[in-house]
Amino acid sequence: MIHPCAPAAFGGEAPGTAGAGLPVYSYRFSVSGLSAWPRRGKDCYTTIVQVLYNSLRQRANTGSGSMTTRTEKSQSAAAPRPNLGVSACLLGHAVRFDGGHKRDVFVVSELSRYTDIVAFCPETAIGLPVPRPPIRLVGDDPARPRAVGVRDPSIDVTEQLGDYAESVAGNAATIDGFVLKKDSPSCGMTRVKLYPESGGPAARSTSGVFGRVLQDRLPQLPVEEEGRLNDPVLRENFVNRVFVHRRWRALCDEGITAARLIDFHTRHKYLVMAHSNAAYRRLGTLLSNLAGDRAQSAAPAYFETLMEALERRVNRARHCNVMQHVLGYLKKRIDAGDKAELTDAIERYRREEVPLIVPITLFRHYFRVHPDPYISSQVYLDPHPEALRLRNLI
Repeated sequence: MIHPCAPAAFGGEAPGTAGAGLPVYSYRFSVSGLSAWPRRGKDCYTTIVQVLYNSLRQRANTGSGSMTTRTEKSQSAAAPRPNLGVSACLLGHAVRFDGGHKRDVFVVSELSRYTDIVAFCPETAIGLPVPRPPIRLVGDDPARPRAVGVRDPSIDVTEQLGDYAESVAGNAATIDGFVLKKDSPSCGMTRVKLYPESGGPAARSTSGVFGRVLQDRLPQLPVEEEGRLNDPVLRENFVNRVFVHRRWRALCDEGITAARLIDFHTRHKYLVMAHSNAAYRRLGTLLSNLAGDRAQSAAPAYFETLMEALERRVNRARHCNVMQHVLGYLKKRIDAGDKAELTDAIERYRREEVPLIVPITLFRHYFRVHPDPYISSQVYLDPHPEALRLRNLI
């Protein structure tokens, strides 16, 4: 178990440490209401949501219905906190070869509020000092690079890094995702520089030794680099998968039965459909016969198919398709004007005039006023903590 006490294989020596004696971070922070959102990035989008949300709440409290009839606690808020492995330098730890760090603001200041973070530094975990001579990846086969010293190629730590990665992968049952340092010869996820054996310029054609083993051994585990998380779509996709992974672990801890597996599938219907209708149908086929103990045998294939589907990027057209389905649950409950308002918000989102959070906020309002048990169970409207603002920029 990596969390909360790291085993000696990770370099931990005491409860609450992980990865070369680095601490397990557990930030717990609550942001109540959209009005508390920090203004940053596209301020106009944050302002749109604030005004919209406050206006809807005022309308609901002055006669249109109660805003609290639908559970105030979102699907994500009710779920257990995920455990997230993070390259230690991204947390601000001075473990890099030059004695520095690469503190990432999103991971430290935002994501850490809603996850329990476990720090990893493969290079210090195998005994390399800080500071230390830098290493790089050398070889002619991108699938089999060697991690050797830049100035002294006789220093070869490929095997040690690989063994450490295997130990982490073998004990990652309670980890729900990893954020790795891009371009790192140990942690890099993709497009890491590979230098030819005979010399010459490097090609960005490989992965770091640690990062490669994690991805090969744990293909269903969400893994991303901090650089790719600057893409708003990839960021929302990654965090979404982390929280789905955590909910799946909770299901497994509870014990997989046919009823629980079908309930999990039902709650994630629209979330999966946003990624792929075909994948949702495939998942349904896997659950078509759960008689006896078949739920246990169907679970691994179900989870593999689910995580593969969720890795797919979601475009605006797919979100609009799902929202049209969700709108169907309101057609007999709201008047023509309200329906027109919702339809217009969806179309404005399709035309890239507003972010996803605008129609989503309208949906949340109308389902608070006109609660529907089925929609209340759906993860799609609340897949992750709202205060992360992940849907403000997509």
